[in-house]
Amino acid sequence: MSMIRDLRAVVRPALRRTSSAYNSHSPYDATRDPSASSAVVDCAVYRDGRRLESAACQSPREAMLRVREDGGFAWIGLHEPTEEEFAGIAAEFGLHPLAVEDAVHAHQRPKLERYDDTLFTVFKTIHYVEHTELTATSEVVETGEVMCFTGRDFVITVRHGGKGSLRALRYGLEKDAELLAKGPSAVLHAIADHVVDGYIAVVEAVQDDIDEVEIDVFSAPSKGRQRGSDAGRIYQLKREVLEFKRAVSPLLRPMQLLSERPMRLIDPDIQKYFRDVADHLARVQEEVIGFDELLNSILQANLAQATVAQNEDMRKITSWAAIIAVPTAVCGVYGMNFDYMPELRWQYGYPMVLTAITVICFTIHRSLKRNGWL
Repeated sequence: MSMIRDLRAVVRPALRRTSSAYNSHSPYDATRDPSASSAVVDCAVYRDGRRLESAACQSPREAMLRVREDGGFAWIGLHEPTEEEFAGIAAEFGLHPLAVEDAVHAHQRPKLERYDDTLFTVFKTIHYVEHTELTATSEVVETGEVMCFTGRDFVITVRHGGKGSLRALRYGLEKDAELLAKGPSAVLHAIADHVVDGYIAVVEAVQDDIDEVEIDVFSAPSKGRQRGSDAGRIYQLKREVLEFKRAVSPLLRPMQLLSERPMRLIDPDIQKYFRDVADHLARVQEEVIGFDELLNSILQANLAQATVAQNEDMRKITSWAAIIAVPTAVCGVYGMNFDYMPELRWQYGYPMVLTAITVICFTIHRSLKRNGWL
């Protein structure tokens, strides 16, 4: 609770300062608009499913003024805004300070929260990192975040990470005026569907990596590669799958809520589409959980192979030690310096001893090889 009080103590004064700044220079002056931000990558007003081209270069504040005067909704896209850059926009749209804090600092788990008349949704984006060869240090997946503030007449998307641009998504939605006319909830659905489609593509790529590791583990070791040497690759892949799992699993409940529970901010026609997203996400979650379990089995098999290989080496060492023990014992006996020992002056004693040693060693070797020790 103390952390929340500290957060409010920091954010609310900033919002009050921003609000007072608005009142000090009305009417609107673009050169002094505190909602204008270098983090804004796109800002547009949509009415009846079509983008108003005359307002293509407007600031977030002007976009909101046009919406309140003429209807429609505003869609503002930001990329990694700072607290100062986001404060003006947050004050203009009445965003909750706790949600603003999450959006600015990122590193949040996927979730769906409601603050008064605003839905705050967090998505984890996953991108597959191409690599020519999977090693113990290979990066397989790269994560990012997309936060979405959905209100009755606005959508604000905040993106973190170098990838996962929503520009193509926006362009595609603008071609479907009938869907975009449903309002901000149509944008929220499109973002959710876009993120989950990205998961499906990554699932297929990760499956190929797991198949490659599985083949290497259960195939005969190539020259210069020992059994059990794939443990590092398997563990690294398991860590990447765990990162994937952290993005997918927490998102399932929010998608189910959006598809099942009636919400004022979600158009009933759009809510049906969330069911499809939730179904695809559930399938992805099953795949990722399966990957985790499969990698556990592969890792255990790899460690078992390493143990078996070590046992085989120990058996070989033990076998040769047993063979060498025969001449060692015989030579040790006849190496003692006693005056009275049998066969010391026998003419055929030396070749007879060598022959006996050879026969005994050969017999032991053959016996051990027949039993698979050599």
